[in-house]
Order: sequence, then structure tokens, then C-alpha cells
Amino acid sequence: MLEALITSKTRVRLLVKFFLNPTMKSYLRELASEFGESTNSVRLELNRLKDAGLLESSSKGNTILYQAKSSHPLFPDIRSIVNKITGIDSIIESVIENLGSVEKAFLIGDYAKGKSSEVIDVVLTGAIDKAYLHELVGKSEDLISRKIRVMLMTEEEFSSFSKKQNEPFLLVWSKD
Repeated sequence: MLEALITSKTRVRLLVKFFLNPTMKSYLRELASEFGESTNSVRLELNRLKDAGLLESSSKGNTILYQAKSSHPLFPDIRSIVNKITGIDSIIESVIENLGSVEKAFLIGDYAKGKSSEVIDVVLTGAIDKAYLHELVGKSEDLISRKIRVMLMTEEEFSSFSKKQNEPFLLVWSKD
């Protein structure tokens, strides 16, 4: 859908990458490899997004790292659009509303890295109705045409789990 508004597929991929998980930092060659694009086409789009103020960069040695600029006035709107396009917002609302006492919801795996994937990995903490969760996940998968894997944990279990992970996790919903 976003491709209809923005004609550059590389720019769309960059927006999804950086605005799905705004703490994610990436560098030119990594992005070019991930997208299967030339470094020149990725560099051009990175420069356009940076010139528009949507991305910021920092140096780490000889490498320039790019990241979404969360202070930009359009940041919340672009992030909301990316979440809607990837289907994350509808999943979260439909699954969490009636599940019992959900404390927090996290994305892990590819989506937490800012990569689109056929599988969405979710961790829920709290006291959750497992039968109802299974029913809602099935309905959500049908709506978004993606597989959803859910792990249920206590706050303490997630704290221990997150310390052992080398992968990022992204808080997408909190009771607080």
C-alpha cells in the first residue's frame, strides 16, 4: 500500500526498517545487503531521508550509522503508518483487549529488528487466557496473512529471557 504513495521501493524499505523499531541503527552496506540493492541506490535514499530530517546519523569509526529521528514532528505519524501497513497495530489491539491481565507485549525476532517477515514473534507477560489467545491469534493470522508465534511469560521470566537474548526486543504495549 505504501508503494502506491512512495514510488521508491528502497525508500519504503528504509522507512519500514527504521520506523518499525526506531532504536535500530544500521549502516549503508548492511542495508544494501539486506535489501539486495546497490550501495548507490541505498545511499541516495538514505541521503534524501536524512535531508528531510527523518533520519539522523552518527559515526562509529569509519562507519556511519543511521537511525530514525524521533524528534522529527512527523515521527509519530510515520511510525503509525508503518505499524498499520505491517499490521502490527491491529494485531496488538485485537489480541490484547480481551485476554485477561496482560502486563506487556513485546515483539522479538525480525520485526524487532525492523525487518518485514512472514512470521511475527510476540511475547506477552501477565495472566493470560490461553484458549482465548489461541482463538484470537488464529483470527488475526487470517486478517493479516502472516503467522503469529506467541510466547507467554511472567515479568520475571521475560526479564531473565531478555538478558540472555542477543536479539533486540521491542515493547509495543504496556498496561502502564
